Amino acid sequence: MAATRLIALHKNKGKSVAACLKSRTDYAKNPDKTNRGELVSSYECSPLTADEEFMLSKRQYEIATGRRQKNDVIAYQIRQSFRPGEITAEEANKVGYELAMRFTKGKYAFIVATHTDREHIHNHIIYNSTALDGTRKFRDFFFSALAVQRLSDLICLEHQLSVIEIKPYRERQKRTLYPPKESNRDRLCSVIDRILAEKPKDYEDFLQKLEQQGYEVKRGKYTSVKGTRQKRFIRFRTLGAGYSEEELKAVLAGEAEHRPRQKCPAPEQEFQMLVDIQAKLAEGKGTGFARWAKQHNLKEMSRTLVFLQENKIGSIEEMQERVDAATARYHELGDSIKASEKQLAEIAVLKAHIINYAKTRSAYDAYRKTGYSKHFLETHRTEITLHKAAKAAFDESNLKTLPKVKELDAEYSKLLTEKKARYPDYRKAKEEMQELLRAQKNIELFFDEEKKPEQTEHSR
Repeated sequence: MAATRLIALHKNKGKSVAACLKSRTDYAKNPDKTNRGELVSSYECSPLTADEEFMLSKRQYEIATGRRQKNDVIAYQIRQSFRPGEITAEEANKVGYELAMRFTKGKYAFIVATHTDREHIHNHIIYNSTALDGTRKFRDFFFSALAVQRLSDLICLEHQLSVIEIKPYRERQKRTLYPPKESNRDRLCSVIDRILAEKPKDYEDFLQKLEQQGYEVKRGKYTSVKGTRQKRFIRFRTLGAGYSEEELKAVLAGEAEHRPRQKCPAPEQEFQMLVDIQAKLAEGKGTGFARWAKQHNLKEMSRTLVFLQENKIGSIEEMQERVDAATARYHELGDSIKASEKQLAEIAVLKAHIINYAKTRSAYDAYRKTGYSKHFLETHRTEITLHKAAKAAFDESNLKTLPKVKELDAEYSKLLTEKKARYPDYRKAKEEMQELLRAQKNIELFFDEEKKPEQTEHSR
């Protein structure tokens, strides 16, 4: 089994191409790693002067073509690592030589150095980027590293060596999940929490304990501290609620209780609607949008499936029943809230008419005693108009006896409390209905996409 890697070698800053080639080839030919140079082989060059011969080909290329690039690839390196104990160093060198010869097709000079300084034997194959005839350079084509890996696997099979098995994504070893990095401010808050738990005597004792923890304290108008590896001081007032200088002093004086800061988890992202890719492309969207939409649809369909599993929905009919029930519940709560709002508005209007009726009654009685005088009407038009409007409202409502304002206030307060109590259920019912409708729409779009290929096949 051999793992491979193809690396393009460039000129280092401040060094010449010749110096860079020499340093790379010298590392590969290290006698301490190659059994005193016995495990070094070459093609169309001498291992001792490989860097100079590489440079000679490059000069021939410049003379023949007149081309000279500033940031050119000076050579290529293939690293080929074998499983420990599976192959000898001599055979590994032969496998590496065959890999280099077949990959370069004998058109580029190279050296193969087999290192035995690690548990796993590995080859360093360095081949010139310029061809032997000095007329062309190696073309690092797309997926060239994959071609090297497949060629290496083929050669390993020919030499009766094992090959790395390509596992499906779900069976691959996932990368290590590292704990989230703690910021300087979070670390300082944790230290403050521990110190406050020790019950310092006063604020000065608190600062001394901070200094014992390795913090540098700068006293002044605004107290600030700096850790051992920090570049800047941090003021207490910038740490957030519960960590300002005034709040810390209140905690130390026993006037307040300290509550350690807790990080709120990130809100769970709701699933969204699937994108109709064909419709968007018809609107003029490009191929980049199509690639994004496919990835977006995969994610949203996964969220939809998880939602269906969590809610134990196993069929389209069951989904329709849940959607109908959620919609009915949402409209029922909405209608009850609207009915309460209507009653509240009626009570408010009736209360206003009762108050206006009581305030304008004396003016209207005087107007009636004057025999409905026009002069009196012009003088007290506002009061008389309000009184007539109130009386007309009472007649329209068929009120024989007027309710008391206190009774209306009590009824208004009761209805308002009931209305507010229904709002949490209303919002929850709305969210459930929207989630179910989105899931239903996603499933419909998904099955529509599945039917399109079948329809095209039947049409053919």
